[in-house]
Amino acid sequence: MSDDGVSKGMQRGVGEGVGAEKDRSGSVSLPKIVRRGEQPYVAIGKSVRMDEFPTIADRLPGLIGWVLGQGLELAGAPFFRYRTIDMDAESEVEAGVPLVSAPEPEGEIRVGTLPAGHYATITHLGHPDGLLAVTSGLREWAEHEGLEWDMTVVDGVEHWGCRLETYKTDPRVEPDPANWETELAFRLADLAPGR
Repeated sequence: MSDDGVSKGMQRGVGEGVGAEKDRSGSVSLPKIVRRGEQPYVAIGKSVRMDEFPTIADRLPGLIGWVLGQGLELAGAPFFRYRTIDMDAESEVEAGVPLVSAPEPEGEIRVGTLPAGHYATITHLGHPDGLLAVTSGLREWAEHEGLEWDMTVVDGVEHWGCRLETYKTDPRVEPDPANWETELAFRLADLAPGR
């Protein structure tokens, strides 16, 4: 697979209702496949119900403060990594930040590596409430393209090799969530040569 034109038919949209146009729920880019290398990161993990998500989201500022206090160099924007997803019960989620180099773990702060591989990505500009529709659109697009996720389902629970939601807008600079840029990046299973 070439990384510049990774999939034929990439210019197709992500499905009905999720296009590049702007509406009250925001706008999205066209999906694409990108190749990523390994990325060290630190995170705080928690098992949460989706209606309790703020209990993990609220940990990001403290984690970033710890990183800066250690003199560590950020390698990108903060993210949530979904290790498991169970919309009817608890999901395993990490609030993390990518780093140039990995430190030693400390207390509840985990050190890990985001795996290399091909990721299907899409960028959403708008309130995070719109991400559920964007996620559905990305999954529909991948199915239409014949792509498979690095994910297994056990007893109705999705176990992901790497599923990321990266928040590229600093809320201290732009406090209005309607103007936030969020990237979804879901790791794909190995792709056939030439795809």
